[in-house]
Amino acid sequence: MRKPLVVALCALALAGAGATPAVAAAPSPTGADTTTGTAPATSLTDVVNDTAGAVADTLSGITAPKSAAVNFAGTVSLSNCSGSVVRMPDSAASDPALVLTNGHCLESGFPAPGQVLTDRASSRTFGLLNASGAKVATLRADRLVYATMTDTDAAIYRLNTTYARIKSAYGIDPLTLSGSRPAAGTAISVVSGYWKRIYSCSVDGFAYRLKEGDWTWKDSVRYTSACDTIGGTSGSPVVDDATGKVVAVNNTGNEDGARCTVNNPCEVDQNGGVTVRQGINYAQQTYPFTACFTTGNRLDLSASGCTVPKP
Repeated sequence: MRKPLVVALCALALAGAGATPAVAAAPSPTGADTTTGTAPATSLTDVVNDTAGAVADTLSGITAPKSAAVNFAGTVSLSNCSGSVVRMPDSAASDPALVLTNGHCLESGFPAPGQVLTDRASSRTFGLLNASGAKVATLRADRLVYATMTDTDAAIYRLNTTYARIKSAYGIDPLTLSGSRPAAGTAISVVSGYWKRIYSCSVDGFAYRLKEGDWTWKDSVRYTSACDTIGGTSGSPVVDDATGKVVAVNNTGNEDGARCTVNNPCEVDQNGGVTVRQGINYAQQTYPFTACFTTGNRLDLSASGCTVPKP
């Protein structure tokens, strides 16, 4: 899983705190945000994470390569990950807006293998970005609509506002989920709201099964090597450069060349053969979700064609 990277010494210096890098690495290997509700950050780890986000905002204009066709409008930054405001192909402007990120980015921690969460209260906040990557608003969820790390790695939140209100107030449209499976060779951009950085590459192919630790994902998108995503890019929308639609959600990569361990996923083929690709990164396809939302952006897991895991 793509945990956020904390620039420990720089962040701590700005925060006026003194600690070793080991202290800054206090979050779990997954980088899950373990805070709940709207309580203020009071621990050293909270301060470091918040300050690191501010450092990333400051440096992004210097270090972030930009795609000519794809920008940051509609993406969001989370406390520990990236995400985006998304609509289904048939969503209406008056519908409550949705935010897409990874299941492993939940504020409550990782869902267990086989676990599917639906319709949970949430007050999570998201920093809404404009085209240039500047934060223009703080959006708030009122429900966690769906989350799992089984077969896929996705979480969808419902906001307490509509697409129309976001457009009226900030001039920003949501990104649209594609209803089609992407093809190998498709030019894509991975747009990180956490780091304000865009990675451009192509779909290299698909992993029949992608296994990481206790979790297994199906039909995962494999990037070409140019998308060398880092911690904090988890939950970033993967955008088809030609259509501007979201085809996947960025979630992991093999960091050390290890076999099937956390932060070192392996590919498993139909015959059980295992392939390890050190330095290669992956995403989970999002088109299956388009069949699972009905009028008013309501989740209906019994809808025809809805194949995502169910509780």
